[in-house]
Amino acid sequence: MSKEKKFSFFSFFNLKKEKEKKKDNTQKNKIIQSKKTNENNKIIESNTNIEKNIICKKENIHSSNSFFQRLSNKFQKTKEKFTTNIKNLFLKKEIDKTIFKKIEEQLIMADLGVKTTSKIINQLINNANNKQIENPDEVYILLKKIMLSIIKTVEQPLVITENEPFFILVVGVNGVGKTTTIGKLSEKFKKQGKTIVLAAGDTFRAAGINQLLFWSKKNNIPLVKHLPHSDPASVIFDALHSAKSKKSDIVIADTAGRLQNKINLMEEIKKIIRVSKKINPTFPNEIILVIDACSGQNAIDQVKIFNENLGITGLIITKLDGTAKGGVIFSIAEKYSIPIRYIGIGETTEDLDVFNAKKFIEALF
Repeated sequence: MSKEKKFSFFSFFNLKKEKEKKKDNTQKNKIIQSKKTNENNKIIESNTNIEKNIICKKENIHSSNSFFQRLSNKFQKTKEKFTTNIKNLFLKKEIDKTIFKKIEEQLIMADLGVKTTSKIINQLINNANNKQIENPDEVYILLKKIMLSIIKTVEQPLVITENEPFFILVVGVNGVGKTTTIGKLSEKFKKQGKTIVLAAGDTFRAAGINQLLFWSKKNNIPLVKHLPHSDPASVIFDALHSAKSKKSDIVIADTAGRLQNKINLMEEIKKIIRVSKKINPTFPNEIILVIDACSGQNAIDQVKIFNENLGITGLIITKLDGTAKGGVIFSIAEKYSIPIRYIGIGETTEDLDVFNAKKFIEALF
């Protein structure tokens, strides 16, 4: 074999080996690159999840803060009648002897009630004397602290336990916004990842059933309903059975709203409670009374009668944006100590939020 032929043969052989070696290196590089890409993707995914959690927390904080900012803005009627007049009393450099009497008048005008107002004024005078306060600004700060202490005791958010389902029975008189409140609550719970079943227990009004149907369709939430004038207890019984079979998280039941002194309404709700206990002795897990803040001291009577008959476990106070009688919250808190779960300041879901005593006082003052 000539030198030229030998050279060609070995050159071909070496070239083939180099190609195979390059191919192996390329495959190895692809594997290494793939591993790096997967690791980078995991890091990116992890960082994205962390960012999402941070953003979500920020959004929740922002949502809560913006709600109470709106509350402050919408509290104008109560502010005009209460806060502005109260502030004007403290413009003097020294405490006037009549200041406590004037504060008392303003508190009563804001619908805090005589008993609650007397309690606040007595505490204010005693603390001012004990601490030898002479500066009007200090009395003003003291007043805010005393009022905060009254409503702080009822700042207890609703806790949904794993009951499968957690049964919320909503009651109240006509016109307080029960059905709308149920719709808002269901939307809020769904955004939290909960599964909900609605029960149209207000069979007295066809409009009430249709109103709940609207919220059901809007939020894509199952609704259990019967024909108008059906037995409300049977509707809610079916809803609870349906939710239990589906392993839903929450059932929210509407009820007919009539005057609180109507015996047949109370007996109807008592029947609902008895029937629900056949499914689970712990039912209802929450009995919420919805109150219209515009009704002022009449709301006290509503709480009294509903609580005596049903044992109310929570309150939702609506329409705080349209009243000068927002002070009724203090009367209810001082007299009954029933947890205030939510407060409402408008028509949208964002206008219903968890009650926060400190922010409420800040919005008021």
